[in-house]
Amino acid sequence: MAADPSRGFSRRRLLQSSAVAAAALAATASLSGDEPAPKESPAPEPRARNGRVKQSFVHWCWKEYWDVPTMCAHAKTLGCESVELVPVEHFKTIKENGLTCAIASSHGFVKGMNDPAHHEYCIEKLTASIDACAEYGFPTVITFTGFAKSPDPKPGERTTAIDPEEGIANCVAGFKKIVGYAEKKGVNLSLEMLNSRVDENMKGHPGYQGDHVDYCMQILRQVGSPRLGLLFDIYHVQIMDGDVIRRIGECGEFINHVHTAGNPGRCELDAPQEINYPPIIKALAESGYQGYVGHEFIPTRDPWDGLEKAVRMCDV
Repeated sequence: MAADPSRGFSRRRLLQSSAVAAAALAATASLSGDEPAPKESPAPEPRARNGRVKQSFVHWCWKEYWDVPTMCAHAKTLGCESVELVPVEHFKTIKENGLTCAIASSHGFVKGMNDPAHHEYCIEKLTASIDACAEYGFPTVITFTGFAKSPDPKPGERTTAIDPEEGIANCVAGFKKIVGYAEKKGVNLSLEMLNSRVDENMKGHPGYQGDHVDYCMQILRQVGSPRLGLLFDIYHVQIMDGDVIRRIGECGEFINHVHTAGNPGRCELDAPQEINYPPIIKALAESGYQGYVGHEFIPTRDPWDGLEKAVRMCDV
């Protein structure tokens, strides 16, 4: 059973109590010959109302609390248009709920385009994700540079680190093999920049080669396709490069997806973390960004409370 997002503050119980009270009043009116009970009240206004940015949230961060149908219901309550990085077997559920998967999974972040030995594997995964997104009308597929050196090399895999310039050249060659197919299918690819400083599971990725905005931008410029852009993860950018608002301006139209999380700890967006989200999202909106802002933080408290606050905070 999916967890109740309201938990301690009994939000759902309050709504249930109101429904019971309304039913009792209706029954009393019917017996006494009074006016019929009023029609059911309209659904509450969504938390996101301004619509300057399209908001989403990431499946893996909340999957231990809610199943996919529950996530869809919460997304609509919050005014989010997407639940993203959802396994392909749930695409139908997302679509049937009138939502999108703003960005879909493909290959992982360890084996990426920076190593020609992994090109075939990455292209196979990317092709399958592009096809699924094209079928369901979803916009974007995630991709990665890969690690400079495998943290656990298997027999036959290289044991020396890939030179940074070689990594760029290999990524450019690899993406040029698949970006034409993405163009044909009308699906975007989004190269994610990840931090390599934090050595905690899913909070940082020591050894990841595309660990600076400028490095990833060199790849994108050399490939030169409007279908290959940057996944600007504000949490990772803050750790590695900082100066987030200025970097949004520098990257411009190359940004085709955005992720959020608080730093340190990849936590909720409110206090006590250090990133000031409202002016950052405002700068993003003013830049003309038309993509999605996906919340990708790891809940440290009630999962509904943190997500609701994040949506309100980014509704600039």
